[in-house]
Amino acid sequence: MIKIDLNADLGEGSASDSALLQLVSSANIACGFHAGDAQTMQACVREALKNGVAVGAHPSFPDRQNFGRTAMDLPPETVYAQTLYQVGALAAIVHAEGGRMRHVKPHGMLYNQAAKDPALADAIARAVHACDPALILVGLAGSELIRAGERHGLPTREEVFADRGYMSDGSLVPRSQPGALIDDEAQALTQTLEMVQGGRVKSIQGEWTRVNAQTVCLHGDGEHALIFAQRLREAFAASNIAVTAS
Repeated sequence: MIKIDLNADLGEGSASDSALLQLVSSANIACGFHAGDAQTMQACVREALKNGVAVGAHPSFPDRQNFGRTAMDLPPETVYAQTLYQVGALAAIVHAEGGRMRHVKPHGMLYNQAAKDPALADAIARAVHACDPALILVGLAGSELIRAGERHGLPTREEVFADRGYMSDGSLVPRSQPGALIDDEAQALTQTLEMVQGGRVKSIQGEWTRVNAQTVCLHGDGEHALIFAQRLREAFAASNIAVTAS
C-alpha cells in the first residue's frame, strides 16, 4: 500500500480549520508573521493534538499586510533569526500542551524563494536544526530547501501541491501568472493521484516532470478546501493509498 502525508496550512483565519483537522495528517500552523497570533496558535495546537495530527510550524517573511506573499531580499542571518523565533514560539506552545512539534514548512514567498535560493534555504535549514535537529524540514519536491535540509542532517519531506500548476522545471507557476491555481476539482484530483502514484506531473508547458511526492499540500484557506479535502480522502481510499504522517 502506498502511504502519503496530507498537510494543510492552518491558523490563518479560515473557519474550516477544526473540520480539516479531522481529514489531514499534518498541520502547518501560522506563527504570527503572515497570519495568526499566540491564542490562535494555541487553539490550533490543541485541536491538532486532540485529532492525532502531526504539528508543524509555518514560518513566513514578516508580511501580514500581504499574507506573506511579498518577495523580500533579506540577509540570510535575518531570515535565520526570524525563522528561529517563529519555530521556537510554536515549539513552546506545543510543549506546554503536552505534545512535540514534528516539522517545519515555510510559508508563501519565503517557501518559493527558498526553493531556488541556496543561501536562503541554508538559513532556514540552520534555524530548524538549531531549534531541534529531529524536526522534519518540508519543502518543494526537488528544491534547494530539500537539499539544504539534507546538508544539515535534517530529515526532509518533499511536497507536492494538489491545486497548483507546475512549470517544466518542477517549480510552481507564480501566482501572478495564468495556470497558477487549479480550480477544477477533477483536474486537481487527477494531478494529485498522478504525482502520488506515478511520481510525475504535467507542466503548463505540456511536459511531464518527475516529482517525489512524500506529502500533499491542501490549502486550508481555499473557498472549497473542506469539500476538496473530503474528495481527496475518498480518492486516496479508492486507490488504496493510506494517509499518514509517519
